[in-house]
Amino acid sequence: MTFRLTLTVNGEPRAIELDDPRVTLLDLLRERLGLTGSKKGCDRGQCGACTVLLNGRRINSCLALAVSLDGAEVLTIEGLAAGEQLHPVQAAFIEHDGFQCGFCTPGQIMSAVGLIREGHAGDDPERVREGMSGNLCRCGAYIGITEAVLDAQARSVGTGQGDAA
Repeated sequence: MTFRLTLTVNGEPRAIELDDPRVTLLDLLRERLGLTGSKKGCDRGQCGACTVLLNGRRINSCLALAVSLDGAEVLTIEGLAAGEQLHPVQAAFIEHDGFQCGFCTPGQIMSAVGLIREGHAGDDPERVREGMSGNLCRCGAYIGITEAVLDAQARSVGTGQGDAA
Protein backbone atom coordinates (compact mmCIF):
# COMPACT_ATOMS: atom_id res chain seq x y z
CA MET A 1 0.00 0.00 0.00
CA THR A 2 1.30 3.44 -0.92
CA PHE A 3 0.60 6.54 1.14
CA ARG A 4 0.64 9.87 -0.66
CA LEU A 5 1.14 13.15 1.12
CA THR A 6 2.11 16.69 0.35
CA LEU A 7 4.43 18.70 2.56
CA THR A 8 5.89 22.14 2.20
CA VAL A 9 9.52 21.75 3.23
CA ASN A 10 11.58 24.93 3.57
CA GLY A 11 9.05 26.76 1.40
CA GLU A 12 9.05 24.17 -1.38
CA PRO A 13 5.99 21.96 -2.00
CA ARG A 14 6.88 18.26 -2.03
CA ALA A 15 4.70 15.38 -3.20
CA ILE A 16 5.79 12.27 -1.33
CA GLU A 17 4.89 8.60 -1.64
CA LEU A 18 5.58 6.33 1.30
CA ASP A 19 5.34 2.57 1.26
CA ASP A 20 5.62 2.29 5.04
CA PRO A 21 3.34 4.19 7.44
CA ARG A 22 6.00 3.95 10.18
CA VAL A 23 8.42 6.38 8.50
CA THR A 24 9.15 9.26 10.83
CA LEU A 25 9.46 12.84 9.69
CA LEU A 26 13.15 12.70 10.64
CA ASP A 27 13.80 9.68 8.43
CA LEU A 28 11.81 11.23 5.59
CA LEU A 29 13.85 14.43 5.80
CA ARG A 30 17.23 12.73 6.08
CA GLU A 31 16.90 9.61 3.95
CA ARG A 32 14.40 10.56 1.28
CA LEU A 33 14.75 14.32 0.91
CA GLY A 34 18.49 14.56 1.60
CA LEU A 35 18.08 17.17 4.35
CA THR A 36 20.62 15.87 6.83
CA GLY A 37 20.85 18.91 9.10
CA SER A 38 18.37 17.43 11.57
CA LYS A 39 20.28 14.78 13.49
CA LYS A 40 19.22 11.38 14.77
CA GLY A 41 20.49 11.42 18.32
CA CYS A 42 18.44 9.32 20.70
CA ASP A 43 15.55 8.51 18.31
CA ARG A 44 13.25 8.73 21.36
CA GLY A 45 12.45 12.43 21.62
CA GLN A 46 14.77 12.98 24.56
CA CYS A 47 17.74 14.89 23.10
CA GLY A 48 16.25 17.45 20.71
CA ALA A 49 18.88 16.95 17.98
CA CYS A 50 16.07 16.37 15.47
CA THR A 51 14.10 19.54 16.27
CA VAL A 52 12.34 21.18 13.33
CA LEU A 53 9.46 23.61 13.07
CA LEU A 54 6.17 22.04 12.04
CA ASN A 55 3.55 24.64 11.17
CA GLY A 56 5.66 27.11 13.14
CA ARG A 57 5.94 25.01 16.31
CA ARG A 58 8.94 23.08 17.61
CA ILE A 59 8.74 19.31 17.41
CA ASN A 60 11.05 16.35 17.73
CA SER A 61 10.86 15.02 14.19
CA CYS A 62 11.87 11.52 15.35
CA LEU A 63 8.50 11.19 17.08
CA ALA A 64 6.24 12.41 14.26
CA LEU A 65 4.94 9.91 11.72
CA ALA A 66 5.24 11.43 8.26
CA VAL A 67 1.88 10.02 7.06
CA SER A 68 0.08 12.05 9.73
CA LEU A 69 1.49 15.35 8.42
CA ASP A 70 -0.24 15.71 5.05
CA GLY A 71 -0.47 19.40 4.16
CA ALA A 72 1.94 20.51 6.88
CA GLU A 73 4.70 23.08 6.60
CA VAL A 74 8.14 21.99 7.78
CA LEU A 75 11.11 24.28 8.36
CA THR A 76 14.52 22.70 8.86
CA ILE A 77 17.93 24.20 9.52
CA GLU A 78 18.58 24.12 5.75
CA GLY A 79 15.70 26.55 5.21
CA LEU A 80 16.72 29.23 7.71
CA ALA A 81 19.39 31.21 5.90
CA ALA A 82 18.46 33.42 2.96
CA GLY A 83 21.18 32.43 0.52
CA GLU A 84 24.47 33.50 2.08
CA GLN A 85 22.69 35.69 4.67
CA LEU A 86 22.54 33.78 7.95
CA HIS A 87 19.38 33.80 10.02
CA PRO A 88 19.79 36.06 13.12
CA VAL A 89 19.79 33.04 15.44
CA GLN A 90 22.48 31.32 13.37
CA ALA A 91 24.60 34.48 13.49
CA ALA A 92 24.08 34.79 17.26
CA PHE A 93 25.20 31.18 17.79
CA ILE A 94 28.44 31.95 15.96
CA GLU A 95 29.01 35.24 17.81
CA HIS A 96 28.43 33.67 21.23
CA ASP A 97 30.19 30.33 20.63
CA GLY A 98 26.92 28.47 21.11
CA PHE A 99 28.37 25.21 19.86
CA GLN A 100 31.40 22.98 20.15
CA CYS A 101 31.21 19.71 18.23
CA GLY A 102 28.14 20.95 16.33
CA PHE A 103 26.06 17.77 16.46
CA CYS A 104 23.24 19.32 18.47
CA THR A 105 23.54 22.76 16.88
CA PRO A 106 20.85 22.42 14.18
CA GLY A 107 18.31 21.24 16.76
CA GLN A 108 19.41 23.92 19.21
CA ILE A 109 19.04 26.64 16.58
CA MET A 110 15.63 25.41 15.43
CA SER A 111 14.46 25.22 19.02
CA ALA A 112 15.73 28.75 19.66
CA VAL A 113 13.95 30.06 16.56
CA GLY A 114 10.75 28.39 17.72
CA LEU A 115 11.14 29.68 21.28
CA ILE A 116 11.55 33.25 20.04
CA ARG A 117 8.70 32.99 17.51
CA GLU A 118 6.42 31.54 20.18
CA GLY A 119 7.18 34.59 22.32
CA HIS A 120 8.57 32.50 25.17
CA ALA A 121 12.22 33.57 25.15
CA GLY A 122 11.91 36.81 27.09
CA ASP A 123 15.04 38.40 28.52
CA ASP A 124 15.63 36.09 31.48
CA PRO A 125 18.42 33.51 31.12
CA GLU A 126 16.56 31.05 33.36
CA ARG A 127 13.47 31.32 31.16
CA VAL A 128 15.58 30.61 28.08
CA ARG A 129 17.26 27.64 29.76
CA GLU A 130 13.85 26.23 30.70
CA GLY A 131 12.50 26.83 27.19
CA MET A 132 15.52 25.09 25.66
CA SER A 133 15.63 22.24 28.18
CA GLY A 134 14.46 19.68 25.62
CA ASN A 135 17.70 20.16 23.67
CA LEU A 136 20.76 18.49 25.11
CA CYS A 137 24.38 19.40 24.40
CA ARG A 138 26.91 16.75 25.31
CA CYS A 139 29.73 19.29 25.05
CA GLY A 140 28.15 21.64 27.60
CA ALA A 141 27.91 24.78 25.46
CA TYR A 142 24.84 25.92 27.40
CA ILE A 143 26.23 29.32 28.41
CA GLY A 144 26.91 30.28 24.79
CA ILE A 145 23.56 28.86 23.68
CA THR A 146 21.69 30.87 26.30
CA GLU A 147 23.60 34.04 25.41
CA ALA A 148 22.89 33.49 21.71
CA VAL A 149 19.16 33.07 22.29
CA LEU A 150 19.01 36.16 24.49
CA ASP A 151 20.94 38.17 21.90
CA ALA A 152 18.75 37.01 19.01
CA GLN A 153 15.63 37.73 21.07
CA ALA A 154 16.88 41.24 21.94
CA ARG A 155 17.68 41.94 18.29
CA SER A 156 14.22 40.82 17.14
CA VAL A 157 12.54 43.02 19.77
CA GLY A 158 14.91 45.91 19.04
CA THR A 159 14.05 45.84 15.35
CA GLY A 160 10.34 45.47 16.01
CA GLN A 161 10.42 42.18 14.11
CA GLY A 162 9.34 39.65 16.73
CA ASP A 163 8.94 37.08 13.96
CA ALA A 164 12.30 37.93 12.37
CA ALA A 165 13.92 35.32 14.55
